[in-house]
Amino acid sequence: MEQYNVIDLFSGVGGLSYGFSRFSQFNIIAANEIEKDISIAYKMNHPKVEMLNCDINSLTEEVLSKVLNGRSVDIVIGGPPCQSYSTLGKRQMDDRANLFMQYKRVLKILQPKAFVFENVVGILSMDKGRLFAQVQKEFEELGYKLKHKVLDAVQFGVPQHRERVILVGFKEKNGFNYPEPTHGEGLKPYVTLKDAIGDLPILESGEHKNYYLKGISNEFLDFVRKNSSNFVEEHSAPKNGDHLIKIMKALKDGQSKNDLPEDIRPKSGYGNTYAKLWWNQPSTTITRNFACPSSSRCIHPRDSRAMSIREGARLQSFPDNYKFYGSDSIKRLEIGNAVPPLLSTVIAKQMLEALNK
Repeated sequence: MEQYNVIDLFSGVGGLSYGFSRFSQFNIIAANEIEKDISIAYKMNHPKVEMLNCDINSLTEEVLSKVLNGRSVDIVIGGPPCQSYSTLGKRQMDDRANLFMQYKRVLKILQPKAFVFENVVGILSMDKGRLFAQVQKEFEELGYKLKHKVLDAVQFGVPQHRERVILVGFKEKNGFNYPEPTHGEGLKPYVTLKDAIGDLPILESGEHKNYYLKGISNEFLDFVRKNSSNFVEEHSAPKNGDHLIKIMKALKDGQSKNDLPEDIRPKSGYGNTYAKLWWNQPSTTITRNFACPSSSRCIHPRDSRAMSIREGARLQSFPDNYKFYGSDSIKRLEIGNAVPPLLSTVIAKQMLEALNK
């Protein structure tokens, strides 16, 4: 069996690595992550991978050569931090917006057969489309044939609408075929919040419980609970003040702050803040703010409270035995910035097919 060596850049907690790690044909040699706590979390879940906890600028030819120890790299995967490209952010052409040049620099050193570059859809419209055209031009200069497509994680069994640009490059003919959706109209139904987190115990604000409320009742729960113990970790509801609790309890399924009585309606915030998710629909895109109702739509529709870390991880399709590390805010950052494992799995599967051709 042929094995393909992989390096993960801007790895985060390892959502993209996860999919590749599920196939024995892929051997993830090393990963690079600048944030210390996040690099520790990656290592907890991928103990055999060498973690390079440093700024990507520090990945010189000498450093990479030492890590590889004579081995060649077949695939580079990863996506530079996306804050600059996000349609929710300030969308500025700053140093972070040009981190793809560091990705290119590492590609030039390693000369892999193929790469996967993942990012938010905002990158397509950044600088009136000029940025993404520049990204493609830079990669083509290294001899890569490119394909790109926007994939929505909800179409692959993730209980969340999450669109991402997946750019794939191959040195020779690009035989990569994007995965066909498995969920949606005429296919399997989308995985809803009820499907994804309905087995977790009911919590009040500030409460913690570590047992499952119900058994495994669907394909999604079978995946996330497959290797977990009888206890669920990280299922604690953030403690909120009385006024916010009153707001959360006043909202019905899917409602937002504009549906609140005037006497308790917040005076500031966007239309999707102080808003409940829908119990019988997938979640909207979650961010690092998934426990902060004043920043995003994230109020639990059944329990009328902020979401637990475990629930955020579930909405990203992380298995229950996946570990997060650091403060609660760092753990939420690890989850909110990740590629959903179920999405990375279908990408890895298609990459394997293309390489085997």
